[in-house]
Amino acid sequence: METIVNEFMQALLSLDRLAAKRILENTVKKVAPMKFVEEVVAVALERIGAGWQDGTLALSQVYMAGRICENLVDEVLPPGDPDRKDQPKMAICVLSDHHKLGKIIVYSVLRAGGFDLSDYGVMEVDDLFQRIQKEKIEILLISVLMLPSALKIKLLKEKLTASGINIKLIVGGAPFRFDDRLWEAVGADAMCKTASDVISVIKTIMGGKI
Repeated sequence: METIVNEFMQALLSLDRLAAKRILENTVKKVAPMKFVEEVVAVALERIGAGWQDGTLALSQVYMAGRICENLVDEVLPPGDPDRKDQPKMAICVLSDHHKLGKIIVYSVLRAGGFDLSDYGVMEVDDLFQRIQKEKIEILLISVLMLPSALKIKLLKEKLTASGINIKLIVGGAPFRFDDRLWEAVGADAMCKTASDVISVIKTIMGGKI
């Protein structure tokens, strides 16, 4: 698979959707689509994300790679596919600010990784709490850019706990990179420094269920 991963990654970085699609189509003739997603798509996106983190790749490359993969994965593994049936019910949002780029990238990476999730857009605490309760969300990903927004996660967590709602909160954004213990202080279950971390964090937080 290593050769396929490298070829797929180069196609993504070249923004060559047709080459990426050919690699996908040729590979899924031999292996299950979910295996391709897990062992090729997810690995390639993780490496591209690491490239952004170490300064060798641009954020735009992370974003475009995620969008290409998202579309390709939907073709070979559409929503409702039986391979997705054991996934927890997930959603993602921006809390109390309007900086959406981080959420957009994480959403794209997760969709490209074979996950189904709802995009809640920009939410405030009370509306978010009600929607979680109504839709029985099991994992919520929250993106923030400003510290005041990050601190509101603690209020959300308190409301959820008081109502007996069992949910896993995964957070990310600038405040959590500046203070690597802030995620614990606001009551989150995990923190992702980069978009490429999110798939492995979800698998870990679910204790290998996925």
